[in-house]
Amino acid sequence: MLNITADGNAILLPVKVVPGASRTRFLGELDGRARIALAAPPEKGKANEALVTYLAKLLAVRKRDVMVAAGRTSPLKTVRIERVAPDAVRAALQPDRS
Repeated sequence: MLNITADGNAILLPVKVVPGASRTRFLGELDGRARIALAAPPEKGKANEALVTYLAKLLAVRKRDVMVAAGRTSPLKTVRIERVAPDAVRAALQPDRS
């Protein structure tokens, strides 16, 4: 189960990113973290930007409501998401079966 925690009006989502994938998608859960493949390379913040864009679209929130709070240069990140409930995140993050 994803280890989502509340932080005021936001949630903190632990993420393990896999940059340089063929396409961006949710891969499942690993040790309490959301495992997300990113089509962007891990250079000059491109993977972080792709992660923010992907999560904002998936959760139907503004990009400015999603930020990488910890782990900007690491594959293990903590993402802060405003204006969303933990249950909505769990419901939206389902492995891509295609």
